[in-house]
Amino acid sequence: MASDDRNSDIAERPSTVPWPPIILAGVVIAAIALRYIAPLPWPGIDDQPAHLVGLGIGAAGIVLLIWALLTLRGHGTTFLPDAGATTLVTTGPYRRFRNPIYLADTMILLGAAEVTKNIWLVIAAAGFAALVTWLAILPEERHLEHRFGDAYRAYKSKSRRWI
Repeated sequence: MASDDRNSDIAERPSTVPWPPIILAGVVIAAIALRYIAPLPWPGIDDQPAHLVGLGIGAAGIVLLIWALLTLRGHGTTFLPDAGATTLVTTGPYRRFRNPIYLADTMILLGAAEVTKNIWLVIAAAGFAALVTWLAILPEERHLEHRFGDAYRAYKSKSRRWI
């Protein structure tokens, strides 16, 4: 593919594959399977305060996910990871984080790990974060920079990719 073709493609959409839901489903399935194939003991403290912290992380992830999706919807742009953005959203959770949906997914995985005491979900959360950065976030950043130019670069300088 010629360089002009790639630039044209990235201007239209960040990717032709919706990587985040594929990665999320893959790591969850792997974590569930590994719990039975290669069980690992839960290393955390099994007490009420630790349980509440884990639940809090998962619940905060659900709230963040809903807030991020509603913010995108309110701006009339897509939440689909393989579709092109029509608006640069810098309000709501996007004011602080450039990728609140992926952060929320990771927090939900960590909360699920606490609820199920499946250490593989903690490992899955780390794997998800690494893979989604490489396969989704970096292409999304190129897409947004190409589409919104200086406005995106200014936003990028004031917000964080993750936390």
